[in-house]
Amino acid sequence: MTAELLRKPDAAEFNATLSAVLYIASLTNELARLASSHGLDTLAYLLDMARIEADQVSKTWQGDPRERNR
Repeated sequence: MTAELLRKPDAAEFNATLSAVLYIASLTNELARLASSHGLDTLAYLLDMARIEADQVSKTWQGDPRERNR
């Protein structure tokens, strides 16, 4: 890992990153539903995987921020 990855973010950076993750989760959910409704099953699957990852990241980040690197 680089020093940048080990650095603890300040509160503003933490909030901005959490907001981005929540937005990505919401947007990928909508895109997955859109893809599915048009029969784009593989694309819908990949978008849903991205949503699941974003959901997991947001749950980790909403807890103790020190837990996110474990």
